[in-house]
Amino acid sequence: MDNATVVVSGTKVAGELGIARSEVWRLIQQLRSLGVDVAGHPATGYQLRSVPDLLLADLLSPLVKGTIFQQIHHYYKIGSTNTAAMEAAANGAPEGSVYLAEEQTAGRGRGANAWHSARSTGIYCSVVLRPNLPPTDALILSLAAGLSAHAAVQQFDARANPDLKWPNDLLIDGKKFGGILTEMNAEATRVRYLVIGIGINVNQPRFPEELRDVATSLKEISGSEWSRVELTAALLKSLHREYRDLLEKPSAHDSILRRFAEHSSYVRGRKVRVEENGGFEGVTEGLDARGFLQVRTAQGLRTVLSGTVRAI
Repeated sequence: MDNATVVVSGTKVAGELGIARSEVWRLIQQLRSLGVDVAGHPATGYQLRSVPDLLLADLLSPLVKGTIFQQIHHYYKIGSTNTAAMEAAANGAPEGSVYLAEEQTAGRGRGANAWHSARSTGIYCSVVLRPNLPPTDALILSLAAGLSAHAAVQQFDARANPDLKWPNDLLIDGKKFGGILTEMNAEATRVRYLVIGIGINVNQPRFPEELRDVATSLKEISGSEWSRVELTAALLKSLHREYRDLLEKPSAHDSILRRFAEHSSYVRGRKVRVEENGGFEGVTEGLDARGFLQVRTAQGLRTVLSGTVRAI
């Protein structure tokens, strides 16, 4: 990438890296298999046809200067960024560590759901946080992450108006394009560490048959390609602001609840079925002080703690 669009001989690459020409060829083949567009042949040299839209630390770090997200780890292929981040956090990874993947082979959504993670088309991102907060505030952080994703998308396309479905889905035109998975390790009164995973469908042109009716991407909605690098940077900067405010400003907690409700068609006045405790139906009636969804049923007001909420 230091010599993008320039033809560089295999001999020069081998010399600079201190490896054999045959090893250069093998590594070029590996890059191609990962979707990097490298032209050329061992006899003439290699050329990076374009700077790829890969979520590399070298590209992202300058864009997120001044945030807590200074340790960026990039993987071409990984099981799950959330799993990697949780393991790293358990081993002492500092706050602000970011784990990004071009492709996940075992991407996870909420509950037992899988997350479709096509290569180099979405954002698969997990961050490690170590907030001085009680475990009951984990939900507020999850809602703040939803607001961060909403702000990042609107920064690039003001016409896009994502709908935040409580507690962790991002929808456009009723179809899901993003989701948030928050996991933590905590004592009774203190969070040891917390991982927020954010998945966004960015440039997927199509989805598997079983997902076509429920999933979409920003490209599918807007009709144009998005820069994943710039969108990821906007997401991390927005998340940094939300997190800093939550820790420093007494009013931030209520502000998150208010803004989440403003950007959600699900929080108030929506008839829903909740898959929790055998399932029940009712009409949503806002969020309580902790951020849990309240539903008015025939038997009275009920608080949704963890169940899946579906519009009916």
